[in-house]
Amino acid sequence: MIVRQKPHRFKIFFTLRGSIIPKIYPQVLLVTILSTLITIIQHWRPDSFPYYGTATFTLLGIALSLFLGFRNNASYQRWWEARGLWGQLVYDSRSLTRQMLSFIDANTETGRDIQRSMVHLTIAFAHAVRHRLRNTSPWQDIERFVDPKHHASMLQARNLPDYLMRLMGKQLGDIRRQGLVSDHIIQNIDERLTSMTIVLAACERIHNTPLPFAYMLLVHRTTYLYCIMLPFGLVASLGWATPLISAVIAYAFFGLDALSEELEEPFGFAANQLPLTALSRTIEINLLEALGDTDIPPDITPINGYLP
Repeated sequence: MIVRQKPHRFKIFFTLRGSIIPKIYPQVLLVTILSTLITIIQHWRPDSFPYYGTATFTLLGIALSLFLGFRNNASYQRWWEARGLWGQLVYDSRSLTRQMLSFIDANTETGRDIQRSMVHLTIAFAHAVRHRLRNTSPWQDIERFVDPKHHASMLQARNLPDYLMRLMGKQLGDIRRQGLVSDHIIQNIDERLTSMTIVLAACERIHNTPLPFAYMLLVHRTTYLYCIMLPFGLVASLGWATPLISAVIAYAFFGLDALSEELEEPFGFAANQLPLTALSRTIEINLLEALGDTDIPPDITPINGYLP
C-alpha cells in the first residue's frame, strides 16, 4: 500500500510510485504510435481517412466510461470491505486479549499459561489469515506462537486459520471446565472468537470470488477497440493534435481498467493493495505488549512510500 504525503501540484505529474503508468505504458505507447502513423498518412494523403465526426466516439466513450465506472466501484467496494474486515480483526484481537487478561486470574501458573497460550494463538491466527490470503508459507511467522505438541497436526491442516481457531475453541472449553471464569464471561469471549471466524470467512469469500470473468473481458476488449479506433475518427478534424489527445484518452481508459483489476484482489503485494503484513505486525506488537513481553518486534515502516 502506498503511504505518502500529498505531493506538490507540479510533482504529482511525474510521480510513478503507486501510479498505474508502469502497467499501462505499453498500451498507451501503442496507441500513440498508431495515432502518429495515421496522422502522418493523413498529412501526406488528406483523403486517406474521411471525416466521421466526433458524435459516434463521444457516445461510445460515454458508454465505456459507464462500464469502467461500474467496474471500478465494484472493485473499490471489495477493497474497502477487505480493509474493514481487517480493522475488525484488529479490534477483536485486542478485545479478546483484554478479556483474557482481565477475567482470568494471573496469580496462578495455570492462569498465566492459559492467558499466554490464548494470546499467542490469536497472534498466530492473524498471521495465518494473511498467509492464506496471499498464498504464502506461514510457518516462520506462526510456529513460535503455537505449542510444539500441535505442530504435526498443524502442518497437515488444509485451512490453517480455521485449525488455529479450533485450538482456541478447545482452550476456551478447558477454561470453562476448570471454572476459571463465569459462563457469562465465557459467552462474551466466544463471541469474539465467532467474530474472528466471520472475518476469516468473509476474507476468503472476497479472495475466492472474483468479479465475473465475462464482464471483465467485455470491458477489456471494448477499451482496446475504442482506443485503437479513436485516432481514425479524430485525425481528420484534429490533425497533428490526434496523437496527444489519443494518448490522454488511452491513459484514462487503460488506467481505469488496470486499476480496477488491481483493486479487485485487495490482499496481494501490489502497490495499491492492502498492507496486510503491517496490520498483522500491529496485532502482534499490541498483544505482546499487553502480555508484558519485552522482546517485541519493531513496527513495519514504509519503504520508499510503500507499506507491505
